[in-house]
Amino acid sequence: MNDLTGKVALISGAARGIGAETARLMCEAGAKVIVGDILDAQGRETVAAITGAGGTATYVSLDVTSETSWTAAVAAATTTYGRLDILVNNAGIFMGRDFEEATLDEWHKLVAVNMTGVFLGSKIAAPALRAASATSPHGSAIINLASVAGLVGSALDPLYSMTKGGVTLFTKSTALAFARKGDKIRVNSVHPGVIDTDMGAQTFVRGMAMNRSNDRDTAREASRLRHPIGRLGTAEDIALAIIFLASDDARFMTGSALVVDGGLTAQ
Repeated sequence: MNDLTGKVALISGAARGIGAETARLMCEAGAKVIVGDILDAQGRETVAAITGAGGTATYVSLDVTSETSWTAAVAAATTTYGRLDILVNNAGIFMGRDFEEATLDEWHKLVAVNMTGVFLGSKIAAPALRAASATSPHGSAIINLASVAGLVGSALDPLYSMTKGGVTLFTKSTALAFARKGDKIRVNSVHPGVIDTDMGAQTFVRGMAMNRSNDRDTAREASRLRHPIGRLGTAEDIALAIIFLASDDARFMTGSALVVDGGLTAQ
């Protein structure tokens, strides 16, 4: 189950958090992985840990807002490993600003990473994914990291919600576009709840600001209690969902939004 033997994956924002855990577990599942990020030192450390455990991974510096950078990352995959089967558009940022207080420059930065990065990655990786799909019974896969904030409203950061809502519908639209062209490229999105990572910690800070509090533990506990399952999510929880969608076990899924939120949006 969830076997990725022989597949090659490119993951953006993979130096730490969900991206790093996805890279590690993909290698355990048999894939060769390109770890892309702008955090060069951490990215190399992640690759060193993977290769030290017997996995096959390569680090590339990847600025998801740059067309040139994406082109180089895709080329690294096809040159180093001969193909590209999986693209994980994981890179994203959380600003934690009220939309009335945010500056236009802050908005442009948020859009550049959260939306333009997904567009560029999908566009530039498409030819390599298409070529690999010709030799794979169930084709290639794109997995976009969205959020529960891309499905329901978010008082914490309406602008973040806006960008993730865009990723949600871009996922569905590109799934249809590839299908219309006859391409064997599946596109699905993953929608995490609050995850216990650096980005998750930013939501605690935002919650503290909204409640005029300096009590981080209380903010974290309030977030935990919003999840009926009784805990915050972990990077591994989300990585496992990504690997499922990347594998042939998800061969009949495209244009789907996989919610992994501990019951948060069931309420």
